[in-house]
Amino acid sequence: MTSPIRNQIGAVFIPVSDIERSKNWYCSLLGLPLEGEVLFGHLYEVPMQGPGIVLDSKIFTAEAVLKVPSFHLLTDDIDAAYDYVKASGAEILTDIENDHWFNFKDPDGNVLMICRSVT
Repeated sequence: MTSPIRNQIGAVFIPVSDIERSKNWYCSLLGLPLEGEVLFGHLYEVPMQGPGIVLDSKIFTAEAVLKVPSFHLLTDDIDAAYDYVKASGAEILTDIENDHWFNFKDPDGNVLMICRSVT
C-alpha cells in the first residue's frame, strides 16, 4: 500500500508564552519584517524558506518548552551568527562547537540551534 503521507516536514511548533513578544523576537532574530497576523489569538507562522516555524501560545507550559533543539537554523557565517545572537541578548548555552554549531535560548527558554551550512 502506498502511504498518503508525504515525506516532508510542514512546520515545527514552538510553545511560547506571549505570542506578540515571540513574533517580534523571532522576526528580529531572522531579519524578517513583521508581517502576517496572529491567527485564532495564539498562532503565528514565521515566514520561512522551507519547513515552517509556528509559534503557539496555546500549547505553552513549562513542561512543553523545548529542552533540546528539535531543528536547526542555517547560517553561512557561524561566527557572525554567534555574535549576532549574543548581541541580541539571548542566553548562549554553548560556544561554537567544531566550528559548526551553537545552542541558545529564546525568551521562553526554548533551546534553539544554529548550524553552519556545509554546502
